[in-house]
Amino acid sequence: MRGKLTADEHARVAAAVAAAEACTDGEIAVVVARRSDRYGDAAAHWAALAALAWLAMLSAWPAPARHLGGRLAALADPWSEPGPHALLTAALTVALLGAAAAYLLAALLLRSDRVRVAVAPRATKGRRVHARALEVYAAAVQGRTRARTGVLIYLSLAEHRAEIAAEAGIHARVDADRWGEAMAALVAGARAGRVADGLADAVTLVGAVLAEHFPRSDDDVNELGDGVIEL
Repeated sequence: MRGKLTADEHARVAAAVAAAEACTDGEIAVVVARRSDRYGDAAAHWAALAALAWLAMLSAWPAPARHLGGRLAALADPWSEPGPHALLTAALTVALLGAAAAYLLAALLLRSDRVRVAVAPRATKGRRVHARALEVYAAAVQGRTRARTGVLIYLSLAEHRAEIAAEAGIHARVDADRWGEAMAALVAGARAGRVADGLADAVTLVGAVLAEHFPRSDDDVNELGDGVIEL
């Protein structure tokens, strides 16, 4: 999935935000992130697993290690037959060098952010997206509206996950499950490759909920802006 919205897509989502906020004192912020984490720990875990897999393979089939160890010991002292200690040392050297090579090869293959996201466990991606959404919410929404009526719609493209977070003023009057329809519309649009359409649909549905509980007052002002923030 591409990571950038076009100028037309930005305009469409911003228009949806403006239309939704025209009927409510609530404020809607839309953030699209290319990814929510680098998943360096997941890459390290898989690289370590590759090294352990090499050692496990040698444990199950020790003959190659003994053979290579014998060749290595012979190279170290070609004038005499290697003894048991020399053979054991050479075999351990082969095992450790192979484990190091397996780790480095796996780490090299996992340098790509796309590959790291792909191999990260689903639960890990869910937790990272949720944590990043809360960070963005705290920075861009929380405490920035006078009536505590801000809502964040957060979409993380690489992980194919989304979050909706609302301020305390909304939580006091709106059940969290009311955002389910908006979340479904957002995910459906993103899954179909129509990110802007999914965002616009979600904004419209969130706006309808806000208008029901927080109808627009005469002195309402635009406190969060209407544009999409891309991270």
